[in-house]
Amino acid sequence: MKQLVVFTAAVILSCASHAVAQFPMGSDDYKQITVSGEAVVNVVPDRIIVTMGIETWDRDIENARESNNDILRDAIDAMRREGVDENDIQTDHLSIEPRYRDGYRKENFIGYFVRNTIAVTLRKAERVEAVVARVLEAGVNYIHGIDFQTSEYKQHREKARELALLAAREKAGKMSAVLGARLGNPLRIDEAYSGSPVTYWNSWGHGRASGMSQNVMQNIAGGEAGIQESIALGKIAIRARVNVTFVFSQE
Repeated sequence: MKQLVVFTAAVILSCASHAVAQFPMGSDDYKQITVSGEAVVNVVPDRIIVTMGIETWDRDIENARESNNDILRDAIDAMRREGVDENDIQTDHLSIEPRYRDGYRKENFIGYFVRNTIAVTLRKAERVEAVVARVLEAGVNYIHGIDFQTSEYKQHREKARELALLAAREKAGKMSAVLGARLGNPLRIDEAYSGSPVTYWNSWGHGRASGMSQNVMQNIAGGEAGIQESIALGKIAIRARVNVTFVFSQE
């Protein structure tokens, strides 16, 4: 597995973003300029939540349940052998439903489908690929989502916001200088909406949303192809965007 690059930060000064000089009526010495600033902080994840699904079926409900429980035990044992703490393994959702070829008319009974969802929290990104491979070998049918997170999200978010404010001030200063003006104090600061909670749909049709979700990989099917596929571990991009209105005056 490729080694992840260490923490980096970048400031984006968007030339395309708007900058509007405003001249209030009746005042020649009170002028405003509004600019935007954006920053991105790239962080190596230190917490990864893998959500996986087990689906079994049989015309006998007890057989379907036992098969599901057998796979669940094998998957938990496989994760333990990979060094996963039992406290970091949780069952998240269990459902049992009868299914028919004609679901509307309830005709031609197929069997009982048992679905179990497990969520496991990993502390090291380099362990994800091995854990996913082992649970698929144990009989897990689906990897519904791999959510890469950082436990220091708030700290990195504040850093991104700070860099965005610096970017806005630098932009305003350069634009004022071109106009032969002197930049003054900020009048208004607004933090722009820079993202939404990540929502993903697993292959069973259950929508899941999390405000803490930061970078999600979705839906890896079971089988040999799933085991052989390599999981690309990237970085979490934490963004901040601000709009700032400054006072400026002519030199």
